[in-house]
Amino acid sequence: MKLLYDSLITVTNALLPVAGVFNKKLHQGCKGRARTWDILNQSIKKTIPKIWVHAASLGEYEQIVPVLEKLNRENYQIVLTFFSPSGYENKKNTQLADTVCYLPMDTIANVSKFMDIVAPSLVIMVKYEFWPNYLRALHKRDIKTVLVSGVFRENMTFNKWYGSWMTKYLKAIDHFFLQNEDSFKKLSHLGFNNASVSGDTRFDRASQLIERDNRLDFLDQFVDHKKCLVIGSSWPEDILVLQKWLRENYESGDCKVIIAPHEIEPIKIEALIQQLDDEPILWSSLKRNQKTLTLKSVAHLQQSNILIIDTIGLLTKAYSYATIAYVGGAMGTSGLHNILEAATYGVPVIIGKNYEKFPEAGKLEDLGGLFSVSSPNEFMEIMDQLLTDDYLCDKTGMICGHWINSNTGATREVLNYLKQIDEKLVIS
Repeated sequence: MKLLYDSLITVTNALLPVAGVFNKKLHQGCKGRARTWDILNQSIKKTIPKIWVHAASLGEYEQIVPVLEKLNRENYQIVLTFFSPSGYENKKNTQLADTVCYLPMDTIANVSKFMDIVAPSLVIMVKYEFWPNYLRALHKRDIKTVLVSGVFRENMTFNKWYGSWMTKYLKAIDHFFLQNEDSFKKLSHLGFNNASVSGDTRFDRASQLIERDNRLDFLDQFVDHKKCLVIGSSWPEDILVLQKWLRENYESGDCKVIIAPHEIEPIKIEALIQQLDDEPILWSSLKRNQKTLTLKSVAHLQQSNILIIDTIGLLTKAYSYATIAYVGGAMGTSGLHNILEAATYGVPVIIGKNYEKFPEAGKLEDLGGLFSVSSPNEFMEIMDQLLTDDYLCDKTGMICGHWINSNTGATREVLNYLKQIDEKLVIS
């Protein structure tokens, strides 16, 4: 099976540029990967030990941020790699790493070249992206490797007849920091017990958000002390279910609405506007038309009912204005987005129906801080309850805030382990 894998990954690597002609995201990834070797050759310092951190995408990056913030940049060079364009394109200029690039595809030749150039002293991987040739190289070179916020599920490749051969490569990982007990049991069943249930570092990341200054002048003026629904990382499937309530709310004007869609290309924003009866304000138009808020623009903001944030990086601040948060992705098949970023502000969270792969959502629902809806009528019913019953809204929000606070600490466990390897790895 290993020979077949190597053949398939080599063919895939060769065909990706061709496939990129028909797919914007693939094209973006291929274009970025083409620059990887130049980035590495120009930025890697041979005389300084390297810490290689790999995050598959943007979500995994957010998980590792609390650890990245504590890594010693004076004694070590941090090399951060991404597999997905959503991670690299958004974080290629992050100040938390010295070198940021795409991870070359997992061919034997690419792996050997990458390892020779980077020559890491320590490797930190996030969640569950496992590439057999990279793991094999790490094990052969005896490089200290840890997995942070790891997740193991029954339906993962290791448990399939066609993927069980990959299990042995997990021996490259010296310690698995896992999110939950179920992952610990699944990993133990695979034959590995060098693990601990430390929790999810996303809780630490989320808890940091509430401590910073989240105020934005244009949101102050738009919300204007009214109740506010923040719709985060929405997809068209989400808006379809929310449409009925949005229409009624437009007529009543009872609640302000902030929408931060997952896809912000102009064609996607135009499609979103077509789904709305209201004429929304776009953040980009505010930014383009004035550097400061004039009396006229303030009046326009206060009179408007829907504001679309068509940019990256403002959603977490927008959640601080929420009375209620709807987190997108679970109404369709794209995957539920981060509910922790909303919950940390102590507001009720509503999501779609497809969240089986997101145990944190199930846990918060069991506690009473989250509601799952599958139809327009269900959404309207929940919104009516939360907007008319302040006690219920406050109680539900308090559950969310307490849930975040009671699950922090995963970062501390990871950092304590790294200090045991070498005190110089971590800054105080």
